Amino acid sequence: MVASKTIVGILFDKDGTLLDYVKSWVPVNYELARIASKGDETLARVLLQAGGMDPDSGFVAPDSLLAAGNTVEIATGMVGAGAPFTVEELTTLFDSLFARSADYAVPVTDLGVFFAGLHAKGYRLGVASSDNEKSIRETARRFGFDSYLHYVAGYDSGHGVKPEPGMVLGFCAATGLEPHQVAVVGDNNHDMHMGRSAGVGLTVAVLTGTGSRQSLAAASDHCLADITELEAVL
Repeated sequence: MVASKTIVGILFDKDGTLLDYVKSWVPVNYELARIASKGDETLARVLLQAGGMDPDSGFVAPDSLLAAGNTVEIATGMVGAGAPFTVEELTTLFDSLFARSADYAVPVTDLGVFFAGLHAKGYRLGVASSDNEKSIRETARRFGFDSYLHYVAGYDSGHGVKPEPGMVLGFCAATGLEPHQVAVVGDNNHDMHMGRSAGVGLTVAVLTGTGSRQSLAAASDHCLADITELEAVL
């Protein structure tokens, strides 16, 4: 790990990092299963379980399909578990659902103020998510931090998918930074492994998603309650 004083850029995950995962995404997961099952309640339960979510409690297992998968991966898993669609059909339906989900998202903190503060200190800022790029941009617009972003990458932006290093390398290309100058902040091991594989200077885990201190310990340099503790680390 490079000393944190060298960090110039910060690349954030979205769901579970900027947005409270349970409040924002558990309701979406129920709707996802309803769509994928065509309203069959028994099948919907099967699909949620296949995705790593308990249909009764709403608990989502760390690093499971619903916790860390991109739209194509989730659609593939749902079709494999019995959803009566093709992967392509379900991917289109899910991307549409996820784009609308920004309207119901619950931020971890006032994201406009949070990003303004980091921007004022000279950090170059980006968001890299397994969601689609349209949904990321809509979330940034809704919560007032779109003007502070130097880079946005979704699974469909052409930089590859997590935990591959491509989204980090794209951030570096867009900002002129080297990987060792970058911190990756996320709530699951896909984020941490993406950062490590790209050679970033700092991997920071947060507990507002599906990960736990135990599940995130091995791949993170720091594990914080939420992003509001980030500046103390930097």
